Amino acid sequence: MDVGLKRELEEKVRSGERLSREDGIALYESDDLAWLGGLAHEVRTRKNGDVVHFNVNRHLNMTNVCTASCAYCSFQRKPGEKDAYTMRIEEAVKLAKSMEAENLTELHIVNGLHPNLPWRYYPRSLRELKAALPNVSLKAFTATEIHHFETISGLSASEILDELIDAGLESLTGGGAEIFDWEVRQHIVDHRTHWEDWSRIHRLAHEKGLKTPSTMLYGHIEEPRHRVDHVLRLRELQDETNGFQVFIPLRYQHDFVDMKDGKVRNRLQARTQMATGAEALKTFAVSRLLFDNVPHVKVFWVMHGVQTAQLALQHGADDMDGSVVEYKITHDADNFGTPNKLTREDLLDLIRDAGFRPVERNTRYEIIREYDGPDPERRESPQPMRV
Repeated sequence: MDVGLKRELEEKVRSGERLSREDGIALYESDDLAWLGGLAHEVRTRKNGDVVHFNVNRHLNMTNVCTASCAYCSFQRKPGEKDAYTMRIEEAVKLAKSMEAENLTELHIVNGLHPNLPWRYYPRSLRELKAALPNVSLKAFTATEIHHFETISGLSASEILDELIDAGLESLTGGGAEIFDWEVRQHIVDHRTHWEDWSRIHRLAHEKGLKTPSTMLYGHIEEPRHRVDHVLRLRELQDETNGFQVFIPLRYQHDFVDMKDGKVRNRLQARTQMATGAEALKTFAVSRLLFDNVPHVKVFWVMHGVQTAQLALQHGADDMDGSVVEYKITHDADNFGTPNKLTREDLLDLIRDAGFRPVERNTRYEIIREYDGPDPERRESPQPMRV
């Protein structure tokens, strides 16, 4: 990138002028990661200071049985497969209750698109989970699942959301987005929820007062222009609804575990390479710069590894996803070393070690507790990138 274009982009960012599609593509073409990271860090600091948000959450996947066979997915199983499972609601509640002692504030629920479970299973599961854990927020279901519920129930998405909210739903999850551009999507997705329905369902959720996350699955067969297009669609919807709290770039994973049983469910990996750490950091930086109207950018450490997650905090991210425990959707794919669990203390240490001040939040991004940052008396104490 020539010096003149760099200066022009810097001036746009610092004056608050919105970046264009062409600007986004130019940023991806830059190989100056330090410059990109520094610019994104200026924006995240302007929005969120020296804070890194986190929450204490657990993931609950009540079934991995799915009608879809998305090319990137190692989680889904077909009915009758050896390791296919579907929990009775009582089982799900028992598992959730076993997590209660860890002072979690959020339960994150995503499932396969089960061909036989009745619609009533889903609101009933939320009601019973909420009764068992009244102080825990229920963040549940992708837009793809809501679209599936329309099919199996005969109800509209509006009616479905009303019933789920009444049962205790506090937020949708951001999944099912992948990459919105059809040029890529037709090769990676095997369900019928595309941009039109994904955006329709999140728009409805926002109209009903829910705040939701947005995501992007990157690092497979897409090109930078597709990532830019994806973010700009979300930015335009955010202009309309102001309902997205956070943007979460999710790194595509190769399938390592299932190769052991001879079943490679990830059909993309023969022609893809997972994104490098540098590519991940560039994606966080460009996303922060382009998605100017979303308050937070989250790094999901399970998909990036702990060290890359810490570095992402210097490249535009201000949120490190919670303590998790057994995230099957990723851990059914990757075997490259991300832990199954980080405790609250682990997260505090990681955030301080990256030079930031930890703030525990709830699902609505309301502050639960603020913690001390790195010890300024320690000479080796890290500091955030200067802006």
